[in-house]
Amino acid sequence: MKLIGAGLPRTATLTQKTALELLGVGPCYHMVNVLGDLDQVDLWMAALNGEPQWERIFAGFQSTVDWPGGYFYKELMEVYPDAVVLLSVRDPQAWAKSAHDTVWSVRHGESLMRLLSSAWGEVDPKWRGFLEMVDGLLWKDKGTLANSHETLEQLEAGMVAFNEEVKRTVPAERLLVWEPKDGWEPLCSALDVAIPSEPVPHVNDSEEFVARVIDGALAGLQAWQAARVSA
Repeated sequence: MKLIGAGLPRTATLTQKTALELLGVGPCYHMVNVLGDLDQVDLWMAALNGEPQWERIFAGFQSTVDWPGGYFYKELMEVYPDAVVLLSVRDPQAWAKSAHDTVWSVRHGESLMRLLSSAWGEVDPKWRGFLEMVDGLLWKDKGTLANSHETLEQLEAGMVAFNEEVKRTVPAERLLVWEPKDGWEPLCSALDVAIPSEPVPHVNDSEEFVARVIDGALAGLQAWQAARVSA
C-alpha cells in the first residue's frame, strides 16, 4: 500500500482513483469497488465490528481513497507505515451540497435515488447491508458525521472538524493535503513518481454515484419482479 486516502467522500475521490492509477499507483480501492461487488460489504461490517481483514480486502491494491477505506485511515496508517496519507479537501459549502445530494440522499429526503434505494433494500439483503454499512461509517453512533447531517451548515461544520482531526493525527511528513486544482506536482512529489504530460483527470463523483445507485436499484428491482413472475 503506497497511499491511504483520508479525505471524506465527495472530495473528488473518483478523480483521485483515476489519477493514481494513471501514475501507476493502482489498482486503487474505492467505494465503486464495493458497489460493484456487494459481497465485500460483509468484510467492511466486520472491520466496523473490530475484526478487520486488511490483507484480504486490499489484496492486489496499491492505494485506497474514498470510504470505506478512509474511515479507517488511523488503523491503516499503522498497518501500512510507509504509505502516504492523502487528505483530499474541498470548499466546505460546495462539499456539503454534494454530500447532501448523494450519500445523505440515499438514506433521507424524498429524492428518486432515496426512494429507489429504499425499495431495493427491501428486496435485496446485500443492498440493505450496504446501506447499513454507509450508516455505520457516516451517521450512526461513532460515524464520522454523526449528529452533523440535519442541515447543510452542520455538514459543513462536520467536514471542517474532520479535516482538522486528520491534520492533528497524521504526522506532517506523511500527510499530503491535496485537491485536483493543485495539479500533479504535489501528488507526484509525495509518491516519488514522474509527472505525466496530460492534465489531472476530472471525473464527476456525484453524477457517477447517483447513476450507479439508480441503475443498480432499477436492475435489482427488475430482477426481483422477474423472479416473482416466474415463481
